[in-house]
Amino acid sequence: MTRILIADDHAVVRLGIRRLLERLPSLEVVAEAADGEAAVTMAIETGPNVIVLDYSLPLINGVEVTRQVRRRLPGTEVLLFTVHDSDDLISEALRAGARGFLLKSDASRDLIQAILCVAAHRPFCTGRVTDSLLQKFLRAHTPNLVLTNRERVVVQLIAEGHTSKQIAQILHVSLKTVETHRRTVLMKLDLPSSAALVRYAVRNKLVEA
Repeated sequence: MTRILIADDHAVVRLGIRRLLERLPSLEVVAEAADGEAAVTMAIETGPNVIVLDYSLPLINGVEVTRQVRRRLPGTEVLLFTVHDSDDLISEALRAGARGFLLKSDASRDLIQAILCVAAHRPFCTGRVTDSLLQKFLRAHTPNLVLTNRERVVVQLIAEGHTSKQIAQILHVSLKTVETHRRTVLMKLDLPSSAALVRYAVRNKLVEA
């Protein structure tokens, strides 16, 4: 039996979730909460396997509830249930310890599957959230994407051994512009020197080794 706590400040939403979950006899709603403080209190009192947790709760928002619950009840999984799908919110929720992230618009189709998944301690995200996480991962792990095309060209020319003056002549820009690009690239990539920039260019295949 999977024991579930529903935390949402709208009674009609809690009722809708309860009715969806009643379709499966293996799911049991053990408590409901209308605000963040009550959610933490009820979680401690009832020890649910899964909390279906709205982000926009009064008093304490869903991310903070997640953080507190996961600290006190590490065996309880959290499924954040929200209308919001911003990258920052998703990342914040996952860092706080949420195991799943479900948009309310996807509830009728995915809620039961999401609960079963997180109850088994597996992550769950709906398609749009997965796409968002993937894009964020790619941005974080593909440094080239943070550079403009002109900046990548400057990096390539630096790595090929051209001086700033030569790069200015090649690109038909001022020496000051080239130096500005160099400083901007070093700052964006958090690199300490031009030598490090050359290593970056080789590593990311902007030039051949």
